[in-house]
Amino acid sequence: MEVGTYAKELRGATKEKESLPQMLRGLSKLRNLGQGYVNFGEPLPLMAYLNQHVPDWRESIDPIEAVRPSWLTPTVNNIASDLMVRINNAGAANAMNLCCTALLASRQRSLTREQLTEQLECYLALLRNVPYSADATTPAASASELIDHALQMNKFEVEKDTIGDIIILPREQAVLMTYYRNNIAHMLVMPSLLAAIVTQHRRITRAEILRHVEMFYPFLKAELFLRWEKAELAGVVDALIAEMQRQGLIALNDDEVSVNPSHARSLQLLAAGARETLQRYAITFWLLSANPSINRSSLEKESRTVAQRLSVLHGINAPEFFDKAVFSTLVLTLRDEGYISDTGDAEPEETLKIYRMLADLITSDVRLTIESVTQDEA
Repeated sequence: MEVGTYAKELRGATKEKESLPQMLRGLSKLRNLGQGYVNFGEPLPLMAYLNQHVPDWRESIDPIEAVRPSWLTPTVNNIASDLMVRINNAGAANAMNLCCTALLASRQRSLTREQLTEQLECYLALLRNVPYSADATTPAASASELIDHALQMNKFEVEKDTIGDIIILPREQAVLMTYYRNNIAHMLVMPSLLAAIVTQHRRITRAEILRHVEMFYPFLKAELFLRWEKAELAGVVDALIAEMQRQGLIALNDDEVSVNPSHARSLQLLAAGARETLQRYAITFWLLSANPSINRSSLEKESRTVAQRLSVLHGINAPEFFDKAVFSTLVLTLRDEGYISDTGDAEPEETLKIYRMLADLITSDVRLTIESVTQDEA
C-alpha cells in the first residue's frame, strides 16, 4: 500500500497527508505482507542536545514577542539529520528487501535459485560479520528460508526448466520493488562501493580504495544519512575487505586487492548496489567540469535532465534516479565540501579529477552518454 504512494511522490506528486479516516479505509486493504519488524533507534533528548549545542537557548525565548533566533534553523536541520542517522542505524534487513536488492542488481531482473541463494548468503554474511550498526537487525533465517518466505508474497515469478528454478522480478513490479531495496540501501552501500571499485579496476591497492571512498563518502553520507565520520572510514574499509576476502569475493596479495574470478558474479551483483548512485554523481561532476560557472539551480536542473535521458537510454527503472531532492542534496554537498561557491564558481581541476575517478567506475556506454550531453549542446 505504501509502495505505490512512494513511487508517485518520487515522480513529483504532492506528498499525501494521512488522516485517521484514510488509515481506517486502509484496513480493508490489509493482507498478508509477510513478517514485519519494529526497530527503535537511539532517542535524542532535546533539552540535553540544546544545552550542549546552544547553551544560551533559553535566553532567546521571548514570551511577549516571538522572534526567530539565528541558531534555530541550523539547529533544527542538524537535529533532523541526526534523527535520520539514528533511524537508519535501526534498519532491518528482511526477506523481501534482500531478494529485491539482488534481483534489481541483475541486468535482466532474474536469477536462478542457486544464484539468488548465493547472493543472499553474501549479503547476510556482510550484515552479520560487519554489521552496519549496533541497532541494525539481520534475520537469523538461512538464505533459502528467506527466499521461500519472499516467494509467498507473490511479487516474483518462478519459471521452471529441466535445470532448476529461475526467479524473476516482473517488469511491471520492478519500479515498485525499489522501495524495498532502498529501505536497506544504506546498510549495503559501503560494501557495494568497494565491490564497484575492485570490479572496475580489477587490481587496486588498499590505499587507493580508501582514497576513492574518502572522496565519495561526503556525498553518500548526505544522501543516505550514513553513520560514520571520515576518521572511521579506514577501519570500515579494512573490516569490509577482510570479510570480502573471507567470502572469497576478492583476493588479497600483500596490500593489493583483486577480483577472485570464481566469485566474480557475486562481486558484480554486490557492486550493482552502488551503480546508479555513482552514475548520478558522474552526471553532476561532468556538467560541473564542462561548465564551472554554472549556477546551483541550473546544475540541479541539468543533472536531472541528463539522468532522465540516461534512464530511458539505459533502462534504469528507479524513480529516485532523477529525484529532485537527491540532486538538490548533492549540489548542496558540493558547496559544503568546497567544490562550488555560493555564486556557483567551481574549481575545474578538482571537479574533473573526481569525474575521472567516477568515470572509471561506470560502464563505457553510460560514460559516453553522459559526455555526449555537452557535445550535443555545442
